[in-house]
Amino acid sequence: MPGAIYAEGLVKTFGDVTALDGVDLDVPEGTVLGLLGPNGAGKTTTVRVLTTLLQPDRGTAVVAGIDVLKHPNEVRRSIGLSGQFAAVDEYLTGRENLHMVGQLYQLNGKAAKARAGELLDRFNLADAADRPAKTYSGGMRRRLDLAAALVVSPPVMFMDEPTTGLDPRNRQQLWEVIQELVAGGTTLLLTTQYLEEADRLAHDICVVDHGKVIARGSSDQLKARTGGERVEVVVHQGDQIAPARDVLAGFGKGEVAIEEHTRRLTVPVTGGAKLLAEVIRELDTRGVEIDDIGLRRPTLDDVFISLTGHAAEAPPEEGGEDADVTPKPRKEAAK
Repeated sequence: MPGAIYAEGLVKTFGDVTALDGVDLDVPEGTVLGLLGPNGAGKTTTVRVLTTLLQPDRGTAVVAGIDVLKHPNEVRRSIGLSGQFAAVDEYLTGRENLHMVGQLYQLNGKAAKARAGELLDRFNLADAADRPAKTYSGGMRRRLDLAAALVVSPPVMFMDEPTTGLDPRNRQQLWEVIQELVAGGTTLLLTTQYLEEADRLAHDICVVDHGKVIARGSSDQLKARTGGERVEVVVHQGDQIAPARDVLAGFGKGEVAIEEHTRRLTVPVTGGAKLLAEVIRELDTRGVEIDDIGLRRPTLDDVFISLTGHAAEAPPEEGGEDADVTPKPRKEAAK
């Protein structure tokens, strides 16, 4: 049986641009799928197709057991969606925004009001509940938008880069909310540029590039695919990068990666702790003073670079809770 989110052979073109080129997905009920990829890889287009906002040129999509193309209205009643941009009515208060969404979901007035209060507390917005949303910081608008997507606790959720614009404390809080939702049986498709986020939350990960799924599996499976261990060294002075690179090149099984601004050097190796001890001795012999050294497994960043040829793009400037995230009109489903 297909999962709570299922897609086969999704194709979508915009003129000469192929946004989706045969995307297949299968997300079991009560799990999180992390959708990773470079900017323009097709992540948001996939979300828009699955949430009935776009019709694919070809392919099949089923969400919560409902055919997306044949019964879009039924799909909309079964999902929640938080898009890339905070989309709230800036002239309404936070409480009024959530109350309005509850009524659109056909909750009665009392239930909509109670749910709005619960979500305002959950997302630390209670103190600003009766202020117009236009007075909110970017991070506060983002949290209000996420709260709106959870008004009816839908069985299937789509979150398109949900923590962009949140400071670390509020990002951590959202992760806890996501984990609670999934523990309660919610199925989630999550797109993100924060590889730490995917590593922590996703049961499975799909990497997309140029509209195609180029790799899939758990975080551990993808890291194993990249293979090997890494020796990572931080030298004490910038002028010691060159001799440290020479030492690591002699032990490594690939190119030495250098981050000049952090004085960090990394190289793939085989040999484990015994080799690490040899590297330390050689650095000492060469007079290279180090601040830190360690042996680590590949990260999702390593996986991403291996698969796509470059690191994940940094998300838009956060600016913490004062980030200016310009709201755009919401056209998402079920609102």
